[in-house]
Amino acid sequence: MRLLLLNGSPRGTAGNTAILLKHFTEGFLANNNNSAETGYLKRAIDHRKLAEKFTGASAVIIAFPLYADSMPGIVKDFIETLGRVRGKGPSPKIGFIVQSGFPEAVHSRYVEKYLEKLARRLDAPYLGTVIRGGVEGIQAMPPFMTRRLFMAFRSLGRHFGVTKEFHPIIVKKLAAKERLSMVKKAVFRACQSIGLTNMYWNMMLKKNGAFERRFDRPYQP
Repeated sequence: MRLLLLNGSPRGTAGNTAILLKHFTEGFLANNNNSAETGYLKRAIDHRKLAEKFTGASAVIIAFPLYADSMPGIVKDFIETLGRVRGKGPSPKIGFIVQSGFPEAVHSRYVEKYLEKLARRLDAPYLGTVIRGGVEGIQAMPPFMTRRLFMAFRSLGRHFGVTKEFHPIIVKKLAAKERLSMVKKAVFRACQSIGLTNMYWNMMLKKNGAFERRFDRPYQP
Protein backbone atom coordinates (compact mmCIF):
# COMPACT_ATOMS: atom_id res chain seq x y z
CA MET A 1 0.00 0.00 0.00
CA ARG A 2 1.37 3.40 -1.02
CA LEU A 3 0.39 6.01 1.55
CA LEU A 4 0.88 9.74 1.10
CA LEU A 5 0.91 11.68 4.36
CA LEU A 6 0.47 15.44 4.06
CA ASN A 7 1.45 17.59 7.02
CA GLY A 8 -0.60 20.79 6.98
CA SER A 9 1.03 22.45 9.98
CA PRO A 10 2.71 25.84 9.40
CA ARG A 11 5.39 24.59 11.80
CA GLY A 12 6.35 21.81 9.41
CA THR A 13 8.75 19.28 10.93
CA ALA A 14 8.91 21.24 14.21
CA GLY A 15 5.20 20.97 15.04
CA ASN A 16 2.98 18.64 17.03
CA THR A 17 1.36 17.33 13.85
CA ALA A 18 4.75 15.98 12.77
CA ILE A 19 5.15 14.15 16.08
CA LEU A 20 1.77 12.41 15.77
CA LEU A 21 2.42 11.47 12.14
CA LYS A 22 5.82 10.05 13.10
CA HIS A 23 4.22 7.54 15.47
CA PHE A 24 1.38 6.76 13.05
CA THR A 25 3.92 6.07 10.29
CA GLU A 26 5.99 3.79 12.53
CA GLY A 27 2.92 1.64 13.10
CA PHE A 28 1.95 1.72 9.43
CA LEU A 29 5.39 0.59 8.26
CA ALA A 30 5.34 -2.40 10.61
CA ASN A 31 3.78 -4.15 7.60
CA ASN A 32 6.68 -4.60 5.16
CA ASN A 33 4.33 -4.43 2.17
CA ASN A 34 3.56 -0.79 2.92
CA SER A 35 5.38 2.34 1.83
CA ALA A 36 4.84 5.89 3.02
CA GLU A 37 5.89 9.33 1.89
CA THR A 38 5.40 12.52 3.88
CA GLY A 39 4.87 15.85 2.17
CA TYR A 40 4.70 19.27 3.82
CA LEU A 41 2.18 21.92 2.86
CA LYS A 42 4.16 24.67 4.59
CA ARG A 43 5.33 26.13 1.26
CA ALA A 44 2.67 26.94 -1.31
CA ILE A 45 5.26 26.49 -4.05
CA ASP A 46 5.22 22.72 -3.32
CA HIS A 47 1.43 22.33 -3.59
CA ARG A 48 1.26 21.58 -7.31
CA LYS A 49 3.85 18.80 -7.04
CA LEU A 50 2.09 17.29 -4.02
CA ALA A 51 -1.28 17.50 -5.76
CA GLU A 52 0.13 15.44 -8.63
CA LYS A 53 1.35 12.81 -6.16
CA PHE A 54 -2.17 12.73 -4.72
CA THR A 55 -3.54 10.75 -7.67
CA GLY A 56 -0.66 8.26 -7.60
CA ALA A 57 -1.20 7.14 -4.01
CA SER A 58 -3.32 4.26 -2.77
CA ALA A 59 -4.46 6.43 0.13
CA VAL A 60 -3.84 9.94 1.39
CA ILE A 61 -4.00 11.26 4.94
CA ILE A 62 -3.99 15.02 5.46
CA ALA A 63 -3.12 16.06 9.01
CA PHE A 64 -3.29 19.57 10.41
CA PRO A 65 -3.85 21.60 13.59
CA LEU A 66 -7.24 23.21 14.20
CA TYR A 67 -7.09 26.94 13.44
CA ALA A 68 -10.13 29.06 14.38
CA ASP A 69 -12.47 26.03 14.19
CA SER A 70 -11.16 25.23 10.72
CA MET A 71 -7.74 24.74 9.14
CA PRO A 72 -4.55 26.68 8.41
CA GLY A 73 -4.66 28.76 5.23
CA ILE A 74 -1.96 26.60 3.64
CA VAL A 75 -4.28 23.58 3.86
CA LYS A 76 -7.13 25.50 2.24
CA ASP A 77 -4.79 26.62 -0.53
CA PHE A 78 -3.73 23.02 -1.15
CA ILE A 79 -7.36 21.91 -1.29
CA GLU A 80 -7.99 24.48 -4.03
CA THR A 81 -4.96 23.09 -5.87
CA LEU A 82 -6.50 19.62 -5.65
CA GLY A 83 -9.63 21.04 -7.25
CA ARG A 84 -7.58 22.06 -10.29
CA VAL A 85 -6.11 18.56 -10.80
CA ARG A 86 -9.38 16.74 -10.04
CA GLY A 87 -10.32 14.29 -12.78
CA LYS A 88 -6.79 13.95 -14.16
CA GLY A 89 -6.35 10.56 -12.51
CA PRO A 90 -8.02 8.16 -10.11
CA SER A 91 -8.82 9.63 -6.71
CA PRO A 92 -7.25 7.76 -3.77
CA LYS A 93 -8.96 7.01 -0.52
CA ILE A 94 -8.64 10.01 1.76
CA GLY A 95 -8.62 10.44 5.53
CA PHE A 96 -7.77 13.24 7.91
CA ILE A 97 -6.15 13.81 11.30
CA VAL A 98 -7.12 17.00 13.15
CA GLN A 99 -5.29 17.92 16.33
CA SER A 100 -5.80 20.90 18.61
CA GLY A 101 -4.96 22.36 21.98
CA PHE A 102 -8.58 22.20 23.09
CA PRO A 103 -9.24 19.22 25.38
CA GLU A 104 -12.78 18.74 24.02
CA ALA A 105 -13.39 17.00 20.71
CA VAL A 106 -16.48 19.12 19.97
CA HIS A 107 -14.30 21.99 18.68
CA SER A 108 -13.19 19.86 15.73
CA ARG A 109 -16.58 18.44 14.76
CA TYR A 110 -17.41 21.36 12.46
CA VAL A 111 -14.33 20.94 10.30
CA GLU A 112 -14.94 17.18 10.35
CA LYS A 113 -18.26 17.74 8.53
CA TYR A 114 -16.50 19.88 5.95
CA LEU A 115 -13.82 17.23 5.37
CA GLU A 116 -16.43 14.55 4.74
CA LYS A 117 -18.06 16.81 2.14
CA LEU A 118 -14.63 17.58 0.66
CA ALA A 119 -13.98 13.88 0.05
CA ARG A 120 -17.25 13.63 -1.89
CA ARG A 121 -16.35 16.66 -3.99
CA LEU A 122 -13.00 15.10 -4.83
CA ASP A 123 -14.70 11.78 -5.72
CA ALA A 124 -12.40 10.18 -3.14
CA PRO A 125 -13.60 7.38 -0.82
CA TYR A 126 -13.74 8.91 2.67
CA LEU A 127 -11.80 7.04 5.36
CA GLY A 128 -12.91 9.25 8.23
CA THR A 129 -11.38 11.91 10.45
CA VAL A 130 -9.28 11.25 13.55
CA ILE A 131 -9.73 13.98 16.16
CA ARG A 132 -7.36 14.54 19.04
CA GLY A 133 -7.44 17.43 21.50
CA GLY A 134 -5.03 18.50 24.21
CA VAL A 135 -2.02 18.21 21.90
CA GLU A 136 -0.45 21.64 22.35
CA GLY A 137 2.55 21.29 24.66
CA ILE A 138 3.32 17.61 24.05
CA GLN A 139 6.85 18.56 23.00
CA ALA A 140 7.51 19.86 26.50
CA MET A 141 5.89 16.96 28.33
CA PRO A 142 7.92 14.16 29.95
CA PRO A 143 7.65 10.72 28.30
CA PHE A 144 5.31 9.28 30.94
CA MET A 145 2.69 11.90 30.00
CA THR A 146 2.78 11.17 26.25
CA ARG A 147 3.41 7.41 26.26
CA ARG A 148 -0.24 6.36 25.91
CA LEU A 149 -0.92 8.97 23.23
CA PHE A 150 2.02 7.89 21.09
CA MET A 151 1.17 4.21 21.56
CA ALA A 152 -2.38 4.91 20.39
CA PHE A 153 -1.13 6.58 17.20
CA ARG A 154 1.25 3.70 16.51
CA SER A 155 -1.63 1.24 16.99
CA LEU A 156 -3.81 3.36 14.71
CA GLY A 157 -1.12 3.27 12.02
CA ARG A 158 -0.51 -0.46 12.44
CA HIS A 159 -4.21 -1.23 12.00
CA PHE A 160 -4.45 1.11 9.03
CA GLY A 161 -1.50 -0.62 7.41
CA VAL A 162 -3.35 -3.94 7.51
CA THR A 163 -7.00 -2.99 6.93
CA LYS A 164 -6.66 0.34 5.07
CA GLU A 165 -9.12 1.77 7.59
CA PHE A 166 -9.00 3.75 10.83
CA HIS A 167 -9.81 1.52 13.80
CA PRO A 168 -13.13 2.90 15.16
CA ILE A 169 -12.35 2.06 18.79
CA ILE A 170 -8.95 3.76 18.68
CA VAL A 171 -10.49 6.78 16.93
CA LYS A 172 -13.11 7.02 19.68
CA LYS A 173 -10.49 6.76 22.43
CA LEU A 174 -8.33 9.43 20.83
CA ALA A 175 -11.26 11.83 20.63
CA ALA A 176 -11.87 11.26 24.37
CA LYS A 177 -14.50 13.55 25.86
CA GLU A 178 -16.75 15.62 23.60
CA ARG A 179 -17.15 18.25 26.33
CA LEU A 180 -15.60 18.88 29.72
CA SER A 181 -17.57 17.69 32.74
CA MET A 182 -18.90 20.22 35.24
CA VAL A 183 -16.18 19.20 37.70
CA LYS A 184 -13.40 19.73 35.16
CA LYS A 185 -14.89 23.07 34.17
CA ALA A 186 -14.82 24.15 37.81
CA VAL A 187 -11.18 23.06 38.14
CA PHE A 188 -10.29 24.91 34.94
CA ARG A 189 -11.93 28.12 36.18
CA ALA A 190 -10.03 27.85 39.46
CA CYS A 191 -6.72 27.40 37.60
CA GLN A 192 -7.63 30.28 35.33
CA SER A 193 -8.32 32.59 38.25
CA ILE A 194 -4.78 32.16 39.60
CA GLY A 195 -3.12 32.37 36.19
CA LEU A 196 -2.04 28.72 35.79
CA THR A 197 -3.80 28.34 32.44
CA ASN A 198 -1.78 31.21 30.97
CA MET A 199 1.69 29.98 31.93
CA TYR A 200 2.38 28.04 28.73
CA TRP A 201 0.86 30.66 26.44
CA ASN A 202 2.78 33.48 28.15
CA MET A 203 5.98 31.48 27.67
CA MET A 204 5.23 31.13 23.95
CA LEU A 205 4.37 34.83 23.62
CA LYS A 206 7.66 35.82 25.27
CA LYS A 207 9.57 33.36 23.09
CA ASN A 208 8.16 35.03 19.99
CA GLY A 209 8.54 38.59 21.26
CA ALA A 210 4.78 39.20 21.42
CA PHE A 211 4.11 39.22 25.16
CA GLU A 212 3.80 43.01 25.45
CA ARG A 213 1.29 43.03 22.60
CA ARG A 214 -0.94 40.23 23.88
CA PHE A 215 -3.92 42.56 24.39
CA ASP A 216 -3.69 44.27 20.99
CA ARG A 217 -6.92 44.53 18.98
CA PRO A 218 -5.79 45.20 15.41
CA TYR A 219 -9.26 44.75 13.91
CA GLN A 220 -11.16 46.87 16.41
CA PRO A 221 -12.90 49.85 14.67
